[in-house]
Amino acid sequence: MPDAVMLFAAGFGTRMGALTEDRPKPLVEVAGKPLITHAMDLVKDLGSARVVVNAHYRAVQIVDHFAGTNVQVVIESPDILDTGGGLKAALPMLAADVVFTMNTDAVWDGPNPLLVLEKAWTPDMRALLLCVPKARAVGHAGAGDIDLDDRGYARWGTQTIYTGVQIIRADCVSDIAENVFSLKAVWERLEADGALRAVEYPGTWCDVGHPGGITLAETMLGYPDV
Repeated sequence: MPDAVMLFAAGFGTRMGALTEDRPKPLVEVAGKPLITHAMDLVKDLGSARVVVNAHYRAVQIVDHFAGTNVQVVIESPDILDTGGGLKAALPMLAADVVFTMNTDAVWDGPNPLLVLEKAWTPDMRALLLCVPKARAVGHAGAGDIDLDDRGYARWGTQTIYTGVQIIRADCVSDIAENVFSLKAVWERLEADGALRAVEYPGTWCDVGHPGGITLAETMLGYPDV
């Protein structure tokens, strides 16, 4: 089972507009606490998992946020490494053969998404993505990403939205020669080999990558009475 978590917090948050002029997107507040704290609340349910966070834009604020904790922060400098490159750079700190990765710009209403993945993971898998049907994807515009068959094998499609959470084997990224690359490049290789898997999230997921997502997420959570 995975015992390490990579939280992605290095993006510029340009879709957030003025909200990210003075802070990185993971520190934008939803329902009274930063987005990255929502993510950490989910991570805590895993117990003693090692946690690594990457940072680039206004990285010092991410470092300060986790000061005095066991969370390790990897600063990507001078260039941002994208999701695949960021995970590859963090592997020495994660020190695990299998890891969770999680975006930090979403809020969930339902069971812990990390535990949903953990329950579905089997040792023969290379990567397991967590997806949500479009009807339960709040604040997400556009087509879907992934189609699932009845055995949980995934192909690019339109039926479900990738939620930004997965379990993946470390060698899926360590074997790539480049240092800057997207995780989608890894998934495309796995899909071509018939090895890309996914599972459906049974609750509701809200995309908070844009300003309107804040109100949508707070409404979903019943805030301020949450």
